[in-house]
Amino acid sequence: MTDEAIVLNVVVLAAGMGKRMRSDLPKVMHPVAGRPMLAHVFDTARALGARLGRGEVNLVGVYGHGGRLVPDAFVAPDLQWVEQMPQRGTGHAVMQAAPRLLDHAPTLILYGDVPLIAVDTLERLVRSLLDAQRRFGLLTVELVDPTGYGRVVRDKAPGGSVQRIVEQRDASLAEQSIREVNTGVMVVPTPDLRRWLDALSDDNSQAEYYLTDIVGMAVAEGLEVVTVQPTHAWETLGVNSRGQLAELERVYQRGLADALMESGAHLLDPARIDVRGQLTVGRDVCIDVGCVFEGQVTLGDRVRIGPYCVLRDVVIRDGAEIAAYSHLEGASVGANARVGPYARLRPGAELGPRAHIGNFVEVKNSSFGADAKANHLAYVGDSTVGERVNIGAGTITCNYDGANKHRTVIEDDVFIGSNSELVAPVRVGRGATLGAGTTLTKDVPAGALVITRAQARTLSDWVRPAKNPKTPKA
Repeated sequence: MTDEAIVLNVVVLAAGMGKRMRSDLPKVMHPVAGRPMLAHVFDTARALGARLGRGEVNLVGVYGHGGRLVPDAFVAPDLQWVEQMPQRGTGHAVMQAAPRLLDHAPTLILYGDVPLIAVDTLERLVRSLLDAQRRFGLLTVELVDPTGYGRVVRDKAPGGSVQRIVEQRDASLAEQSIREVNTGVMVVPTPDLRRWLDALSDDNSQAEYYLTDIVGMAVAEGLEVVTVQPTHAWETLGVNSRGQLAELERVYQRGLADALMESGAHLLDPARIDVRGQLTVGRDVCIDVGCVFEGQVTLGDRVRIGPYCVLRDVVIRDGAEIAAYSHLEGASVGANARVGPYARLRPGAELGPRAHIGNFVEVKNSSFGADAKANHLAYVGDSTVGERVNIGAGTITCNYDGANKHRTVIEDDVFIGSNSELVAPVRVGRGATLGAGTTLTKDVPAGALVITRAQARTLSDWVRPAKNPKTPKA
C-alpha cells in the first residue's frame, strides 16, 4: 500500500481507562455482540474506505490504559499504534497520532468506545469535506437531555453558523440549555489539524487539551464548519459504564433482529435474540426466543430453531429443525434433519439428510448418513455412521484409549441395540445387528448378529439382605 493510495487518515482514540466500568480490562476491549467495541470501530473505518472508492485508509490507534493489551489484540498491516502517556485529554491524544498522518489525505477522528456509528453517516460527513478545498466537518446530534456533552454554540444569524464547542463543565447556564451537542467525531484537513494542535492550551478546569477547541480556531481562520447529523441518535452513544454497555448491546441486537426479519426470518421475539458474529438466513426461517448465534452461522430455507439454542460456526440446511436447548459448534446439519432437544453437536459433526439426533445425544467429529438416527442418551465420537443406521439409547463409541483417538465405522443399515459399547478401532459391516448390552471389540461382518451379554440366571432361594436392627439409645 503506497501513501498515494490512502484516501483518508483515521485516528481512533482508545486510551481511556473507563473508571466506571470497574474492570481491569481496558474499556474499548469490552464486548458488543461478542467482539470488542474497538473491533467494530476498525471495521467501520475500513468499510468507509471502501465506500470512498479506493478502499484504503491510514489507521492510527491511540492506546494508553492497559499497556500493550489493546495494540497486541489488534495487529494489521493497515494499522499503526501510538501511546498516550500520560493521558491529558482528546487533543493531547491526537497530538500523539499527528506524526503518523499523511498531509494529502484528510483526517477523521473516531472513538473506540463509540462502536455503533454507521458507515453511511461517516460517508456523508467525510464527503462534506471532500467536496471543498478547506472545510471542517463536524458530527453533531440533537438530544432531549444533553447533560454531559459539549454544546455546539452557533451565531444568531439565520442558519446559525458554528462558532465553537463548549464543554459542559465550562459552559454558562445559557449554553447548557443548548440541545445540539458535539459527538467528538470530526473530519479536518490534515495540515490545518497539525497547526491547530500546536496551538492548543490546557487552560481550563480539567487542565487538559480539548480537541474541541480547534473548532473555534477553524472559525477564526474563516473555514466553514459543516455539520452532519447521524441517521440514528444511538449511533453516537458511547460507553462509560456496564449499564451503558448493556443498553448498546440491546440497541445493536435490535438492529440485527430487524435486518433478519427484513431477510425473511420469523423471530418470535426480536428482543430476545443474540447474534455474536454473522448470521445468514434463508426464506421462512423461524427462530424462537433466547437463541445465541456465534461466529459464522448459515440457516437454509424453512429452518426452525427452538428456544434457547446456541449455534456457533454451523450450517443448517433447508427444512432442518433444531429443537430446544441444543448446542451446536463447528457442525453441519443436512436438509430436513432433526436435532434435539438437549442435543450437543461438537466440531466435526456432519449430519446427512433426514438424520435424527435426539435428546442428550452428543456427536463429535463424526458423520451420519441419510436417515441415520441416535435418538436417546448416546455418545458418538470419531465415527463414520452410514445411511439408515439406528443407534440405541445408552450406546457409546469408545474412541479414546487414554493416549490416542481411534475411529469407528458403522456401515449402512446397521442396528445397534441399547446400552452397547463399540471399542475403537472397529468396523460394523452393512446390515449387521448388535444386541442390547453388546461390548464390541472386533469387526463385525455384514449381516451378522452379535450378542456379548452374559446369560441370565435365576436364583429362587436367594434372600435379600436385611438391615441390622438399630441399637436403642441409652
